[in-house]
Amino acid sequence: MNTLFGERKEGATKIVLTKVDEYPEAPISLGTTLSNFTGDWRTFIPIVDESKCVKCYICWKFCPEPAIYIKEDGYVAVDYDYCKGCGICANECPTKAITMEKEEK
Repeated sequence: MNTLFGERKEGATKIVLTKVDEYPEAPISLGTTLSNFTGDWRTFIPIVDESKCVKCYICWKFCPEPAIYIKEDGYVAVDYDYCKGCGICANECPTKAITMEKEEK
């Protein structure tokens, strides 16, 4: 599925967690309240390599937007409509499952 400024994996959906015990241990954000896309000025985009991902959710915990969400299969995905390309997720990933690549529009 294409978004305005990026591409999502087919079938990726956001999970809505309704109970506190469903969340991973960490400070959390409950999602964006923005209605307008804000990811159109970035230069780099994070690319997630699921083969390296151990589902630790550190990237999700540190994303300031939050543009990273947890898919139904437990892996993370990036909502490029809101991602600013800051690289915090890639920097914090302990297995280097996230790399920053130059975005071509």
